[in-house]
Amino acid sequence: MVDPASSDGYRPSPPAQADRIVWPPSFGTRFIVFVDTEEEFDWNAPLRRTGYGVSAIDALPAAHCRFAERDVPLTLLVDYPIATDPRAIACVQEVLADPRCTVGAHLHPWVNPPFDEMVSAYNSYAGNLPQETEAAKLDVLTDAIESAFAIRPRSYRAGRYGIGPATLGLLASRGYLVDSSMRSRYCYAADGGPDFGAIDNNAFCTGPGGAVIELPLTTAHIGLFRRGGEGLYRGLQRVPRGRGIFSRLGLLSRIALTPEDMPVAAALEAIAVVLGEGLRLLSFAFHSPSLKPGHTPYVRDAEDLARFHHWWDRILQDLQRRGVAAASLDEVIAAAGLPAAPGGR
Repeated sequence: MVDPASSDGYRPSPPAQADRIVWPPSFGTRFIVFVDTEEEFDWNAPLRRTGYGVSAIDALPAAHCRFAERDVPLTLLVDYPIATDPRAIACVQEVLADPRCTVGAHLHPWVNPPFDEMVSAYNSYAGNLPQETEAAKLDVLTDAIESAFAIRPRSYRAGRYGIGPATLGLLASRGYLVDSSMRSRYCYAADGGPDFGAIDNNAFCTGPGGAVIELPLTTAHIGLFRRGGEGLYRGLQRVPRGRGIFSRLGLLSRIALTPEDMPVAAALEAIAVVLGEGLRLLSFAFHSPSLKPGHTPYVRDAEDLARFHHWWDRILQDLQRRGVAAASLDEVIAAAGLPAAPGGR
């Protein structure tokens, strides 16, 4: 096992211009919503293999109905505890009755067999594991999803965005077409995770032979000094309370397109920024346990849940006003020039 203290971590390089996806005019400007569909656990406690639950998944079908009313399909990135629990499987299957929704894979290595590694923050990034261990976990997860839902997953997100140098090759060799493990402009190197500082918001082809589409989680810098970008934002980390001061003064903030810990006014500004920059596909995400109070730091009570739903109401109204339509995973894959799934999934 690599010692995190001696590792520089994984830093994916920015894509070559030729690898950036040029969406056809007929695709328009679109957005996609991914849901990290996972077990609930104590986010403030050390990770462990046991002690989690799946009760929050009960809220998923009702949440899907709210999105479906606005013609927004969901791509559910399912992890092992969800794919192997009958109650959770039934809830996901309710959502899959909507033909534009589908499932992908979400790997939490600490609860996904085989259990050949110690549980630690460093090992929670699947890409840090030995290649054979990462591959074995991916195979178990892929098979569990196919067994539960009769769908071979074609999209993937590593838990904690924990992609590594072997991940894309493992995905391509197993028929995965889409990865969304890169969180644009974020860095998880503090405890051994990857650094995505060189990755912007544009989708691109990557992996062996460019066989995998990378869809980074959309992130924007907003504020008076936003053109200082990631360099200025990272520099502020060396200034005591620098990022907080700049954010409060409206000078510079980094905003990802998620309702979790991102104020709606800031997210609306981020949407305006990325659309102004010409981004043609916006990528949103949230965790399924946030649909029920008390299971994530982002939705602790009923007031937080109401704020969560209000965030989506405002965001979806704004996107509709701007003529930005939702896209299913299959529509994204087809627009990128890759083959559609058998049966439209």
